[in-house]
Parts: sequence; structure tokens; C-alpha cells
Amino acid sequence: MIQLVWLIPILPLIGFLINGIGRNRLPKSVAGVVGSAAILVSFILSLCIFFELRAGETKSFTIELFSWISAGNLHIPFSFLVDPLSVLMLLIITGVGFLIHVYSIGYMHDDEGFARYFAYLNLFVFFMMLLVLGANYVIMFIGWEGVGLCSYLLIGFWFKKQEYNNAAKKAFIMNRIGDLGFLLGVFLIFNTFGSVSFAEVLPRAAGFVQGDTVLTAITLLLFIGATGKSAQLPLYTWLPDAMAGPTPVSALIHAATMVTAGIYMIARSSAMFVLAPFTMDVIAVIGVATAIFAALIALTQTDIKKVLAYSTVSQLGYMFLGLGVGAFTGSVFHLMTHAFFKALLFLGAGSVIHAMSGEQDMRKMGGLKKALPVTFITMLLATFAISGLPPFSGFFSKDEILAHAYEHSPVLWGLGVVGALLTAFYMFRMIFLTFYGGFRGTHEQQHHLHESPKNMTIPLIVLAVLSVIGGFVNIPHVLGGGESLHHYLAPVFTYASAYIPGLTLDHTTEFVLMGVSMLGVLISIFFAYTKYVKKSEVPAAEGTRLPALQAASYNKFYVDELYDNLFRKPLDALSDFFYKVIDKSGIDGVVNGFGKAVMEGSKNLRLLQTGYTGFYIFAMVIGIILIMVLNFFLM
Repeated sequence: MIQLVWLIPILPLIGFLINGIGRNRLPKSVAGVVGSAAILVSFILSLCIFFELRAGETKSFTIELFSWISAGNLHIPFSFLVDPLSVLMLLIITGVGFLIHVYSIGYMHDDEGFARYFAYLNLFVFFMMLLVLGANYVIMFIGWEGVGLCSYLLIGFWFKKQEYNNAAKKAFIMNRIGDLGFLLGVFLIFNTFGSVSFAEVLPRAAGFVQGDTVLTAITLLLFIGATGKSAQLPLYTWLPDAMAGPTPVSALIHAATMVTAGIYMIARSSAMFVLAPFTMDVIAVIGVATAIFAALIALTQTDIKKVLAYSTVSQLGYMFLGLGVGAFTGSVFHLMTHAFFKALLFLGAGSVIHAMSGEQDMRKMGGLKKALPVTFITMLLATFAISGLPPFSGFFSKDEILAHAYEHSPVLWGLGVVGALLTAFYMFRMIFLTFYGGFRGTHEQQHHLHESPKNMTIPLIVLAVLSVIGGFVNIPHVLGGGESLHHYLAPVFTYASAYIPGLTLDHTTEFVLMGVSMLGVLISIFFAYTKYVKKSEVPAAEGTRLPALQAASYNKFYVDELYDNLFRKPLDALSDFFYKVIDKSGIDGVVNGFGKAVMEGSKNLRLLQTGYTGFYIFAMVIGIILIMVLNFFLM
């Protein structure tokens, strides 16, 4: 079965071709089934490979499909790497992806671009599979660029609205900044190791000394790539704007898969990163700073999707914090649990928006738990999970990251706990504003309130179950578990574990850390309940003057405006100068000048063609005299 791994990405590609070519002819029912079935079969194949890999003694296979690039010393086969990490990512991509495809059948049913939408989704899944299956950095980079392209297509799916096109362009351009760093890192990897294949690069890297300058440069460049794709400071501003796309797109691309590509890439390259302690410290600091900064912005947002968008940025920051302190398994674990509860939250938000006839402002919601019972219960469970309450999935994954952070630096742990408290507050603020109190929308909206159809609620229920039980795959020893996921991923992090051993905290310390975090979360929830349920407070209406800090948070600390003034406007002015002065007056002036010179010269030379024989004889005599004079002087 492992030899058939190439079928897993091929099936979504076939789905893309069928829906793409037949987008104007296929019935919606056929387009939805084709798109969803392609992902379902890929999920079943991934599941079969997972069980086969787990049962076998060999934990890593490289499947070479064909010789691809061969030039001088550069040899790059088109090959796939099947190991515990890539198979786990396949299960997340195809499992969560299938549920989102099914949900999309109901959510996008009335859209005129239905088949085109499913074609884009299938193409995205194809490129994401290339990214995680590639056995070398070049194939990974193809998938990396491919998901960026699909993100552009899906964010700007409703391209008739210019603001959606602007959001798509912003995502595409900001990702290119990070991608340049990734590409330079790949060039430096080849220059250093003479190869780009994981099987050759990572073992050789393990022979370098810790703190090696070249490895530090390589890992910093790769981290720049991860910063763009996984929306970390300072390249995070594209992700909140990406909420312009359909809500299921947010669930798939900006919660469960694409934005986790940076975490996957660093985890895959852990053998190099553990030998670059400076880079690891940078990753940890950027991660925790992003987690807190995005959480502070989420505190005051009133658009339900924007709250979840900044929540995603914050949770990705936690994953980078884990990577920076050496908790590679913990970061991958949080990546998995986050895929469950964040996909559920986005799909739940889509269900709310569907019921509210497109309304996304939480100030105009309220009291929806009676009209949307399934949506309310599932989103509440996901909120418990993301807040880190036991026994929900987020508790186990976030606790593992925080425990490693404490061992690395109590300051990082303290900042991580602050982020967790902020997360609990803004997530329950969202739940209370949306589902509790009286309805604040229009009479027409209230009249049309209804629970979503089954093809939308069933994926919510499945993801809710995963959000509840997903954490049990890696219960820590302190709670009597066997850390199954840690042992499953151990072969992937063999080189890293030589430099970063497992937790050495005693059980008492771990219990105290858990207790402090849980107590803080409960206090945050109580504070949110008091403010938005007991006191029934509602965020101020648009245009209301806010206190300075609250206004700064609501306006996203003016980072977009800062980028506009520091980068966009100067670049626009520079491009305008080059257009008007260098291009139009300079280059065009020279080119047009030659054209005008030829035209004017031909006009004057044309006057010599008079048509009179006498003039021609006179010109001939003058020419003969000139030739004789020149010949005389040259002799």
C-alpha cells in the first residue's frame, strides 16, 4: 500500500481537472460529489498507510517516482517521503479537508461558481499534499508556492468585490516576502550539503557543531519563509484580511492546513534547527510575541470571523513557541488539535453567518443558542478546547508546550500563560455575544433564523467529537498516560532528541503549572461571563469614541497603516517616479526619439527625389567632383 502513496495527491488533482474543465456543464450535485469523493478516497488510502507504517518495523520510506532534475552536481528525483510525520499530516489534511468539502456542499449551494470553488479546493489539497509528502526541499517548495496560489484564488473567489481582490493580492504579495527567504535557504542548503534531499541533508547537518554560522543562516532563512506562510510577526497582516473568502476556505486554508506549513517545515528540519540555538531563541520570542499581540487585537474585534482569524495567528504563535523551546512533538500535537477545534469554530461561524443572512457583526447577534442548538453546542465544545480546559484536546497540547517553555525559561512560560488567559476571555466573549442575551439583529433576520442543514451540521458534530477526544492520543506521564504521539513521532526527531531531551520536570511542578494555567483560564471565563452575560454589555457601535487602548486594539494597533506609510506609499511613489521619469521620459523618450529622427530624416531626404533629369545630372557631377577631391587628398 505504501508504494501507492502517489495516488493520494493524484486523486484531488483529478477532481480539480474534472470540476475545472466541466465547471459550466456539471450539475452542482455532481461537482460536490466529485470534489468530496476525491478527498475521501485519499483519506482512506492515508489511513491504510498509517496502519501499515505503524505495524511495520521500518518507519521511513522514500518512494522515487521518476528522475526529475539532473544538471551537473544537482540531482533531484521526484520522490515522496512516507514517515510518521508526513502520514500524520496527510490524515489531518484529508480528514479535516473531507469534512470541510461536505460542509461546503450546503454552504455554497446557491453560489454561481460552485464547481469552480470545488476545483480550487481540490487543487489546494493537491499542493498541500505535495508539500508534506515531498522528499526534498524543492518538491516541498512547489507545494509551498502552490498553496499560496490557491490561497490567492480562494480568498478572491468572489472577485466582483474589489476589497476581496485586494485581500487576495495582499496575501499573495506578503507570502512572496517569506517565500524569498525560504528559496534563499534552499540555495544555501544545496551550496552547503550538495543536495536538497532530506535523507542526505539532515544526517549531514547532524555532524555540524552547535552554533555553526552556516546552519544559523540556513535556519533563519527557512524561518523567514515560515513567518510568511504561518502568519507570524511581522508578516501576519494578510491572514485577517483573508477572511474575505468563503468561510469554509477559512476553515481549510487558514486554520487547518496552509498556515501550519511553516510549523511542518521547521519540524521536518529539526536536525538543523537544534544546532542553531540563536535561531531557536528567535523562533520562541517571535512565537510568544505573536501569540500575545494577536490575542490583544482579538479582545475588541466585533466581526466573528476576524476574532477567529486573530485567534489563529495567536495559536500559531503558540506552536512556534513550542518549536523554539524544542517541544517539536508538542507543536505538531497542537497543530493537530488546533486543526480540529479551529476548523470547527470557523465552520460554526459559517453556520451562524448562514442563519443571519450573511451578517458577521456580533453586535447584531445574541440569543442564537435556541435557534441554532447544534451550532451552539459544537462551538462551545471547541471553545472549551481552545481555552485549554481539561479533558478537551487543547488542554493536553497547550500544556505540553507550556511545560517545555517553563523548563526553557520561566519568563516564556509566564508570557504563554498570559496568552492563554487572553484566549479564554476573547473566545468566551465571542460565545456570549453570539449565543446569549437577547437578539440584536433585525426582525427580518430573526424571522429567518434556522439551524443549518445536515450536510453542514454533521461535519460540526464530527469535529466536535475530535475536539473533545483528540488530546487523548498524547496523554502525558504525569496524568498516567503513555505519550503515544511522542513515541509515534520519535523516529522523525531522532537527531533533535540528541540535543534536546524530554521534560525533566518533576510531577509536582507539572501539576502546579497546570493548576496555575487552569485557574487563570477559569477566572478569565468568569470575567467574560460577568461582563457580557450578567451585565449584558455590548461593544460600542461603529464610530463611537473609544478609550485609547481599546481603540488601538480595535484598530489592530494601526499596523496596516504603519506598513502603508513605511512601505506601500514610498514604493508607490518610487514606482510612479520610475514610470514617469525613467520609463516614460527616459526609456520611452530614447526609443521614440530614434523613431522621430528616422521619420524627420526620411521627410528631408525625400525632398532630394525631385523627378527632374537636370537635377540628377547636377547631383551626379557634384558627386564625381567630391570623389576626385577626396581621392586627391587621401593619396
